[in-house]
Amino acid sequence: MTSMTSEGDDRIIRESGIDARIALIIQPVLRGIGFRLVRVHLSGQNGLTLQIMAEREDGTMTVEDCEEVSRAVSPALDVDDPIEKAYHLEVSSPGIDRPLVRKSDFVTWTGHLVKMETSVIVADRKRFKGKIAEAGEKDVLIERDKAAYGEEPTVRVPYDAISETRLILTDDLIRDALSKDNRARKEAKKRRGEPDDVPEGTEADATEEHEQES
Repeated sequence: MTSMTSEGDDRIIRESGIDARIALIIQPVLRGIGFRLVRVHLSGQNGLTLQIMAEREDGTMTVEDCEEVSRAVSPALDVDDPIEKAYHLEVSSPGIDRPLVRKSDFVTWTGHLVKMETSVIVADRKRFKGKIAEAGEKDVLIERDKAAYGEEPTVRVPYDAISETRLILTDDLIRDALSKDNRARKEAKKRRGEPDDVPEGTEADATEEHEQES
């Protein structure tokens, strides 16, 4: 968590340090073109790589969307210049085994398997693996995948204690994710008055990359 939060940022899991500064710069840009930020991460991979994970409000993200986001955020990053060295910009969709960063993410993916880490000890642990049994207003109920002897089969984790949560790739998740993605794309086409030509089984993942100098 960090105090450097953008107005209108409804994420419960946010960046810190330089990542938080970058998030502050790009979030207004993303909102202005109809996208929402999932995560920002600056790593030392291939020199310096700035990874921006984003999606539309309906959860979709195409290769063309990634290109649009890249073109929109690059000028803003050039103006504010938060990264002192040259870096490689990578814009992508959250992917199927996505991180969960909003309360709505936990609601959407209730019933699916996740790995979770907390910033404080909860029920004698800081790492959990299990299904999301229930996503409430203040916390999430996890049904443990393999409860140790003496442990309760479920644990309730407050949202403000969560530092990271990611879906675990399973056959059920792949099937559900592709189904949700296809429905969202079809609904978006209907809203735009376009013909429905989205094939079943369309891959719900996309990435766009390019080099950027500071």
